[in-house]
Amino acid sequence: MSAETASRSSPEVHDYSAGQLSALTERMPNRVAGPQALGGTARRFFALTWMLAYLDFKLKFFGSVLGYAWQLVKPLAMFGVLYFVFTEVVPLGEGVAYYGAVLLSGIVLFSFFSEASVGAITSVLNAEGLIRKISFPIMAIPLASVTSIFLTLFLNYGVVMVFALIAGVRPSVGWLQIIPLLFLLYLVTASVSVALSAYYVRFRDVKPIWEVIAQVLFYSSPVIYPISFVQERSETLATIMMCNPVATIIQQMRHAAIDPSAPSAVDVLGSWWLLAVPMGIVVLLMVFGYFSIKRLAPTVAEEM
Repeated sequence: MSAETASRSSPEVHDYSAGQLSALTERMPNRVAGPQALGGTARRFFALTWMLAYLDFKLKFFGSVLGYAWQLVKPLAMFGVLYFVFTEVVPLGEGVAYYGAVLLSGIVLFSFFSEASVGAITSVLNAEGLIRKISFPIMAIPLASVTSIFLTLFLNYGVVMVFALIAGVRPSVGWLQIIPLLFLLYLVTASVSVALSAYYVRFRDVKPIWEVIAQVLFYSSPVIYPISFVQERSETLATIMMCNPVATIIQQMRHAAIDPSAPSAVDVLGSWWLLAVPMGIVVLLMVFGYFSIKRLAPTVAEEM
């Protein structure tokens, strides 16, 4: 068949009338949606996130004799070492009311932030098989990873409060702030984790860099020392440190749940207006996390 004959047998677009083109368009299959950050309805997104988180939570204890007890071993071991060092070797906790409960509370809160954010970094890349096979809201993957560890935080903080009661802490109205503060910590951690998991797909250096940053954040937060220790040396430095949302939450939790005589986050910052700084950072992290994963979503399969 000559090229001229083939050209005549393959009609061009202008050979069709408007009615014929419309009919052909209706018979064409719908466009297949690629990976999206959210995808589908909000109900489907949250149900999917919860299902993945719950399965991950159950699998942690599958086949384990001690089960949940292992989730307590690491923070308790770290607490034991730090408590001995900062009460017997370097008396940093001397004069601090309920120092044991304060230290354990800070360790449990920061451990959640650190472990959840580091653990979620590789979550999107590890779900490559799932993402390539079905249309999946990829933002649900890092959120499920963080939510699974958040369930453990709830249980661990219950142990902290039992420890505080044994240490002599009395229940107060401030305990009503515990759940909102834990939820605020979840928002901070989830926002950071979503952004990190998105950038890790393109840049494998993200994980070691973040592990170093997490160490810096640990020692610059009032976990092992009271914030008054910094205030006595520099009010400005203490204010700058409290602009970190995680440090703000840890300090406010100490004031609300353990020792009402300890300065609140607002007391350290100096005014309610300055509280807008760490809260504004939380909002910025949420927006940054969402747009990071949204930008990655259309090309995630090609970049894995």
